[in-house]
Amino acid sequence: MSAAIDFYFDFSSPYGYLAAEQIEDLAAKHGREVAWRPILLGAVFPQTGSQPLLNIPLKGDYARRDMERSARLLGISFQVPEKFPFMSVAACRAFYWLQDQDQDPEKAVALAKALYREAFAEGRAVDSAASVVALAGSLGVDGEKLTAALNDSAVKERLRKEVDAAISKGVFGSPLIVVDGEPFWGHDRLEQVDLWLQRGGW
Repeated sequence: MSAAIDFYFDFSSPYGYLAAEQIEDLAAKHGREVAWRPILLGAVFPQTGSQPLLNIPLKGDYARRDMERSARLLGISFQVPEKFPFMSVAACRAFYWLQDQDQDPEKAVALAKALYREAFAEGRAVDSAASVVALAGSLGVDGEKLTAALNDSAVKERLRKEVDAAISKGVFGSPLIVVDGEPFWGHDRLEQVDLWLQRGGW
C-alpha cells in the first residue's frame, strides 16, 4: 500500500485552509490517504526569521488579495477573521488528543476541517480553548474531557514533539505537503503534487 501524503499546516494559515479543502480529493484520486499534521508556525518562525504573511508591508496587501482571488477561483468561501493571525495552540492540542482516541480517529480530521471553515469561511474566532471546545461539541466530542485534555501535560508534550519533528524534517511553512519524501510548499503547488503522483516523480 502506498504511503500517506503528509499534510503540514497551521490553523491560522489561510493558504493552509485552501489546501485543506482540496487535499483529500487529490489524494483519493491517486489511491492515497492523507496524514493531517497541524503545526505551530509561531515555533517555526524563529528558525526561518519569518513572520505572519499579512504583517509584512506591501507583501501582506498582495497576499490578502491573492488569497481572496484564489478562493474565488476554487469556488471556496473565504474571509480573513477579524482577529488575525491568531493563536492555534488549542486547536492543535484538540486535534492530536482526538487523533489519539481509540473511538473515532477520523473525528480529528472532521474537527480540523470544521475549525478551518469556522475561521476562514465564516470569519469567526477559533483561537481560544472555549471556541475550540464549542466547535468540537457540535461534532459530538465530550466538552469536559476535551477541556481537561487541553491542559493535560501529556497532550502539550504530544504537540511539542509533533512540531519539533516537523521542523527536524524541514517543514517551514503552511501548507507543506510531502509525497514519498518530496516536499511541496504552498497550496499553489497542489497541481505539481497531482502530476508527481501521476508520473511517479520526475
